[in-house]
This record gives sequence, C-alpha cells and structure tokens, in this order.
Amino acid sequence: MPTNVPDNSFSNHFLVALNSSGLAKDYFCDTISLLIDHNLEGAFGLVINRPLALTLADLLPGFEQPISCPVLEGGPMEPERLFFLHSAERQYAGTLNISETIALSTSDDLLADLRSGNTPNHIVAVLGYAGWGSGQLERELAETIWQLTPTHADIIFTAPFTERRNQATALLGVDLNLINPAAGYD
Repeated sequence: MPTNVPDNSFSNHFLVALNSSGLAKDYFCDTISLLIDHNLEGAFGLVINRPLALTLADLLPGFEQPISCPVLEGGPMEPERLFFLHSAERQYAGTLNISETIALSTSDDLLADLRSGNTPNHIVAVLGYAGWGSGQLERELAETIWQLTPTHADIIFTAPFTERRNQATALLGVDLNLINPAAGYD
C-alpha cells in the first residue's frame, strides 16, 4: 500500500450530503459523490446526480454517434474537464479501476470507441470534479455533513438521478426522509 494512503481510505465510497447539517445553500446540497481517491493529501470525487442539458455532440467536435451517455456536472473544480465513469469490462490506457465493476477513464481510445459506437455497457460523462484538501473530508465527516456509504454500480449507471442519494443511504438501512434536521449529535 502506498505510504500516502491511510488505512481508513474512503476511496470507492459514496459521499451523500446530509442537508440538515449546513449544506442547505451550499454547492453540495442534495448531492451524492463517488469518491475516486482519498489519501493523506486529500480526496477527489465526482458528483453523480446532477445531469446537464448537454450531449456528447455538444462536448466533442464532430461527434455524431447517438450514444446513450448522460452528461453530469461532476463538481465545482475545473468544470471544463471531462471524465468518463464506465462499467469495468472495458479497459483503456490509463483507466483507473475504482472497483471490480466501476472504472474511470479519460483516454483518447475511449473517445475513439465512443465515435465508433463500441462502448462499455454503461457509461456516464462527467464535467468537473470535487476536491477536498488534507484532513478536510475527515473534519466534514466528523461534523456530520456527509454520510459515507458503500458504492454500487447500479446507482451510478441506472438509478434515476433524483433517487441516487436515497438508494445509497438505503444500502446502510438509512432513510434520508426520516433524518431530523433539528436533532443534535453532541
């Protein structure tokens, strides 16, 4: 294991915003993010429930293949940077396997496959990302701003965007509708 990865790394987890804890007007209100990387230097993730009114043809000049690929707003950082979350049965140069079923790619080979219609079984385009500095995510978790949950590929690739937060917390047996914003945790 690399020395900069803590034993309790939150990579390959969902991060669900708990709106009752101060995010009501924050960028992350009502979001669920997939944590791609978490180490001693910070964390990197992609918001997975904010669809944009864009198509791949809007993003990629000359792209005309009608691929079913939602485009999501992945976070406030570098909003012009394009990532692809996809099912892991296909691998490309530089593909990062997040789990056995979820991968992240930015490869030109993937773009070539998209143009030819030869795509992974599931794929989502994501513009921008979310980032946390060293210790920031841990502090926010201690302040109950977020709920960590296990990941599940179906939530990323097939669940309705409006249901993703609820489905992720349901993996823990938690119903977001029953959380009392006035309840204290002191």
